[in-house]
Amino acid sequence: MTKVSPRSKRGLRPRWRAPVAIPVVDVRAGGPIEHARIGRDRMIALRDCCVPGPMRALAPLLDRLSSRWLARTPSPYVDEVAAIADIAGLPGVWFVNASYEWGCTTRVDATPTPLLRRTLDWPFPGLGRHVEVALQDGGAGIYANVTWPGAVGVLTAVAPGRFAAAINQAPLFRRTRGRSLVPLDLVRNAVDTFRTDGRWPPAHLLRHVFDTAETFAEACELLSSAELAKPVLFSLIGTEPSQACLIERTETEAVIHRGDFTIANDWHPGGPPRSGYWMARGTFLRGPDDSEQRRRCLEAYDAQGAFDWVRQPVRNALTRLAVEVSAETGELHLVGYERTGGLLSDVAPATEVLHLKVGPDRAVRIDDSDLDVLPAHLQVTTSLSPGGPPLA
Repeated sequence: MTKVSPRSKRGLRPRWRAPVAIPVVDVRAGGPIEHARIGRDRMIALRDCCVPGPMRALAPLLDRLSSRWLARTPSPYVDEVAAIADIAGLPGVWFVNASYEWGCTTRVDATPTPLLRRTLDWPFPGLGRHVEVALQDGGAGIYANVTWPGAVGVLTAVAPGRFAAAINQAPLFRRTRGRSLVPLDLVRNAVDTFRTDGRWPPAHLLRHVFDTAETFAEACELLSSAELAKPVLFSLIGTEPSQACLIERTETEAVIHRGDFTIANDWHPGGPPRSGYWMARGTFLRGPDDSEQRRRCLEAYDAQGAFDWVRQPVRNALTRLAVEVSAETGELHLVGYERTGGLLSDVAPATEVLHLKVGPDRAVRIDDSDLDVLPAHLQVTTSLSPGGPPLA
């Protein structure tokens, strides 16, 4: 068992315990509201990890601004956010559900059947240790959502027999030059976003796609045509080798790359020239080559087993999740990571590896003893929402 130093007096070291099992909850009948209700303690624990004490004084103001802005978007999930905020009884829920600021590295292999691999990076501790899988159904069919209690959007999910998808943060649009002025561009972009009306928050749109789209083609059309509140990168796979694409989005335009691809947090190097100055995410903290180094590392690696591709620099001090999904088989493999020491230390697994196979009416844990991964001893949660069948 890996042992990690406890939190230092300065608060730079995360509280580490033995790797935990990743909860799997069936909330098809209640959705994210039910997930927040049954997972309130976990939701508050994650909020405390991700919102440091000094920032909490701003949370009520950020919540008010976020709630007003979300009410002007097409998102059908605003009432859910309001209900979850009431369950939490603490500020921060509105703001978290209106934003997405993380790094990611994603690879899609279209043959022999489409497979999506991705990591998610986040600067605060807790996101890896507290990750969960929620079984949801918005009408088009069951899907497994890699998520956290209190979140209404979708960042990574798989709908068996339909499609799987993930979000990467797009590069930052710059109005200025120089790293010292990046905070100014972040604020100006945020102000522009909050001034817009009638455009989708990307994570809300991706959930809407999983709730309503019955085919890969429908999902691709929605993700490439809906007007967005901010730029984003959508990775989308279906069940056939011809069903794999990267959808690079600005607020009103889309560029689609089909077939195999690897992407981090910049426009794909094989894409068309872009107007304006765009800076790859990760540049401010880790240098101008960070995104491209992560992309090339994952693109070049010949993965043989689950998660053997999670290596530096794809794995870094900010990595919190690694995920593998297949829409054709309905399989989802997931592990959470946390830092082993200070802010720039390496990470190690904070959860057991979850191997899940999602079918048309239930999900079962699968024994992947033939894969070169850590053994998973998952106690799969039984149905926690009324009317849902138990997980086997």
